[in-house]
Amino acid sequence: MAASTVQARPHHYALQPVKPGGKAANALPDNAVTEDEIIAVVNGQILTERDVDDRARLFVQSTGLPISPEVMNRMRGQILHQLIDERLKLQEILRRHINIPPEQIAATISTIEQRNGMPPNTLRNRLKADGISLTTLIDQIRVQIGWMQVLRMELGPRNRVTAQQIAQREQAIQSETGRPQYFMSEIFIPVKNPLHDQVELAFTQTIINQLRNGAPFPIVAAQFSQDQTALEGGSLGWTQEDRLDPAVVAIVRQMPDRAISNPIKVPGGYVIATVHQRRTVGKQMGTLMEMRQVFFPFATPLNPQNPTEQQQVTLQKALHAEQTLHSCAEMEALNKSLGEVHTSNPGTQVQERLPPQMAPLLTNLPINKPTKPLVSPDGITLLMVCSRSQRNLALQTPGQIADQLMSERIEQNARQLQRTLERQSVIQIRPAGKKLLSHG
Repeated sequence: MAASTVQARPHHYALQPVKPGGKAANALPDNAVTEDEIIAVVNGQILTERDVDDRARLFVQSTGLPISPEVMNRMRGQILHQLIDERLKLQEILRRHINIPPEQIAATISTIEQRNGMPPNTLRNRLKADGISLTTLIDQIRVQIGWMQVLRMELGPRNRVTAQQIAQREQAIQSETGRPQYFMSEIFIPVKNPLHDQVELAFTQTIINQLRNGAPFPIVAAQFSQDQTALEGGSLGWTQEDRLDPAVVAIVRQMPDRAISNPIKVPGGYVIATVHQRRTVGKQMGTLMEMRQVFFPFATPLNPQNPTEQQQVTLQKALHAEQTLHSCAEMEALNKSLGEVHTSNPGTQVQERLPPQMAPLLTNLPINKPTKPLVSPDGITLLMVCSRSQRNLALQTPGQIADQLMSERIEQNARQLQRTLERQSVIQIRPAGKKLLSHG
């Protein structure tokens, strides 16, 4: 997505301090809203029914699944809770004068698309086709990125992991040799009142049903998880049992890989977990493959029964490249000459974890020899293996350990700061908002 397409939506109601029981000086009277009905006021900043509807439609479009009106009604109450939390975070971001460059937002959207195997601009095109403003997605991502910066500012001197701390964690990991480790993702749904969590539980179950029907886990996590892993699609990476809540451990020990858990009650809310792979700490050899790819784009989507002249010419170019390319440097140069629609370097792949459809193509492919052309609706891909190397995949690098330590600090700080902002805020739920919440 071109950075120039991302622009901030202006806020029509400036933020003003609000005394308990009072109203912001520039807040509009209730009868001033005609098209959008106010459902909540957060420190003088309004939320409308359109805000909730746009976020709900964003979820539908990003997952690509049909969702019944009944399910959508159940989701709106939790979406309102989420938008209130986001308004509090946004106000704190603005108070600290944190600015998020449009290029950073555009890059994040591109990463979400790549993680879910979507061609560039897929999300933007889906939203446009359904009449949803791109700013609905931009606003959510701006808060997620800005909130991470707030948390790092809050950490202050603790926003650095020392060599001694990394060494201590390495020793702890070594002491766990032979114990299980999980490569997993999770979605965290917070609960406002532990004594009355029926709305959040119903919403969690709704999300689980959508995931089991095929909604992409990373997309759903980015939309609804209130954990700091949301922008990473909910991924926790490789995680030991002692880093997980005991209730989560009890479930992941039993659940099959790639299954979606039932709601798991943890302190502060509910977790939805999925385990991608599991291994034994300290014992997993694997083959790492460095790769390059060339992508030949089609001008229009492919109709296999009636390919266009451009698509036929593109296939001939791909067949010629298959015969003439003999190095990864040549692959990279050709891909750049074609506009680098897909990145030349798809990242290091673990041969033993290749998807079933890719394993036969790559496992025995000679080094520096392209695959046969791989045709998709939007273009043709050639892949090449540059090198293979053996590695103990269970060993974490110092950088990975540092990232894990920092993530733990940020998550702890996030929940503390969120509770502080809620205590210091004036949040008014209007009758229309209470009606939405009752549908949960």
